[in-house]
Amino acid sequence: MRHGKHTFKVGRTGSHRRCMIANMLKSLIENERITTTVVKAKELRRHADKMITLAKKNDLAAKRNAISELKIIFNELSTKDARQVKGGDKSLFARDRLVIEKLFGELRERFSQRNGGYTRIIRKNDRIGDSAPTCYIEYLK
Repeated sequence: MRHGKHTFKVGRTGSHRRCMIANMLKSLIENERITTTVVKAKELRRHADKMITLAKKNDLAAKRNAISELKIIFNELSTKDARQVKGGDKSLFARDRLVIEKLFGELRERFSQRNGGYTRIIRKNDRIGDSAPTCYIEYLK
């Protein structure tokens, strides 16, 4: 029995669903607004709010949990690249590192006084191909 188990299955296997949520979370943190179906947005909202809660804790364990949830792999920088990054050139970082910096920097400061409800879902019209209901999901300003 599935008592107390809350997961939208979204018609995918567990591993596919976790990777899809991680990719959508990265895009949401990076762009602060994405377009998706309503069912995926409702599931994504649960995870997106948890990411902000982790960012507000701002300790090493929270950063490691966020990295794990977002499935981030840090690539080693060469010594030359590391020198350039110390000089202020962040273009050498992969997209994933920039997502973590934004989550624990800008978004943490924006929501520091707010106690939940960090995302908004705005419904759009149905998708052309399969008539699936679509929406925007975004972080509040």
